Amino acid sequence: MKLGKLLKISDLIRELRQQLDLSQEKFAAKLGVSLRTVNRWENGSTVPSQMALKLIEEMLQKMGKPGKRLVNEYLPKAEQREDS
Repeated sequence: MKLGKLLKISDLIRELRQQLDLSQEKFAAKLGVSLRTVNRWENGSTVPSQMALKLIEEMLQKMGKPGKRLVNEYLPKAEQREDS
């Protein structure tokens, strides 16, 4: 059971990138940011800007079921808002 497990945006970004089978460099290019930026997101030293988060959200939506699973796992409150 995952109750109480705090999942971070860094984990979401890493898993999304891996699900898409992209290197950090290719993922960065898709988002229009540097490799260093993606690396910092994944190691938790910085968080994505609102614009980058919007692009990440669009990627998740385009993935279909796998993207929805990631949203449910990492952003359960966001998913509840969508269902309302």
